[in-house]
Amino acid sequence: MTIALERPTATTAATATVGDVMNRTELQISDDIMADTAMDVLLSSGAEHLLVRDEDGRCAGLLTRLHLAPFQARSWYTERTPVRDILHDRAPFATPDMPAALAVAAMRARGLDAWPVIDHDGHAIGLLTA
Repeated sequence: MTIALERPTATTAATATVGDVMNRTELQISDDIMADTAMDVLLSSGAEHLLVRDEDGRCAGLLTRLHLAPFQARSWYTERTPVRDILHDRAPFATPDMPAALAVAAMRARGLDAWPVIDHDGHAIGLLTA
């Protein structure tokens, strides 16, 4: 008689956390950057989202191409509008220890395609996408 011991398997969908399924992101901008510069960063990177951090380095929100669409005309206004003055998705944010199923439900309820993931000090460590 042979007894097979089960080895732990990869995290299942039922027990997955946000930290297990998030994407690490390195593309962040400061909230004092002007709208035209943010648009240049977003377009040149090919990304759909930019994480925005405040003066303390903590996550201030998420900026998307849709948020920057009104600034594509490149007027004097875009050169004088800091990102902090543009509406972008703000807190609450996901944490890496949050159950992934709960995070997905929260994203659906809020109509989000992406949600910043922060550590317990408020610094962005990743992005959860639909």
